Amino acid sequence: MRYAFIADHRPLFSVRTMCRCLRIHPSGFYAWLRKPLSRRAREDARQTELIRDAWQASGKVYGYRKLHDDLLDQGETCCPNRVARLARLVGIKAQIGYKRRPVSYGGKPSKVVDNRLNRQFDVTAPDKIWVTDITYIKTQEGFAYLAVVIDLYSRRVVGWSLQSRQTTDMVLQALLMAIWHRQPTNKVLIHSDQGSQFTSIDWASFLKAHNLEHSMSRRGNCHDNAVAESFFNLLKRERIRRKIYKTREEARQDVFNYIEMFYNPKRKHVRNGMLSPVEFERQQKLRTEGV
Repeated sequence: MRYAFIADHRPLFSVRTMCRCLRIHPSGFYAWLRKPLSRRAREDARQTELIRDAWQASGKVYGYRKLHDDLLDQGETCCPNRVARLARLVGIKAQIGYKRRPVSYGGKPSKVVDNRLNRQFDVTAPDKIWVTDITYIKTQEGFAYLAVVIDLYSRRVVGWSLQSRQTTDMVLQALLMAIWHRQPTNKVLIHSDQGSQFTSIDWASFLKAHNLEHSMSRRGNCHDNAVAESFFNLLKRERIRRKIYKTREEARQDVFNYIEMFYNPKRKHVRNGMLSPVEFERQQKLRTEGV
């Protein structure tokens, strides 16, 4: 790797200076240049480029496990440890989470609606249980607020809305998108926290009119809505905290790009067997139909 470093930086620094700093003899470097790469070195270089391409296609957020799965999808033969080694050598690594302020999660029972979900996040069919929540996004013209609706079956974002204020209309727009996209025929359980938007008369009337049943987290207990919290963690880690938005419209376009162009159709989930939400639903549908 030291010889390769010198070869890459010859236009910037003298060979002798770099050799002296790296404590190797220049003759060794020139001998390395004349010697053709071994078969293994060529294979390392080829797969390193595939790993780099997959990492960049993920928005530079995938770790070695998902990169390994990407290589398998391309027909490559390699083990996770090899991918981890090659990725580490070129500085490729996953985006990791950020620390949150410690809070108490004891919570009190909801006095508005029972917690019917009760942290049962594993669902066997689509459009049986949806979860919804709100987060904020900083822009240079003020905060933007994002509401999402997620199907627990595949972790797919089935509805979302971004507005300048945290209103009931915002969460209703996200839920209306979910209903319009999914057209559920059975009663759907929709789980939320105890925010004022979800305890309003308009929210309750909308649920009743569209055959939706409400479930609500205990007060101050984000773990009761962990899937929605996890999605917001991904969104902020993989996209929002890496950008500076001048306007709310710029934030809206980027959220659209993340959800509709990456997260739903492409982002691999361990829980889905390393399939994206869209691909997981497609394969499960084919399996159910016996195709």
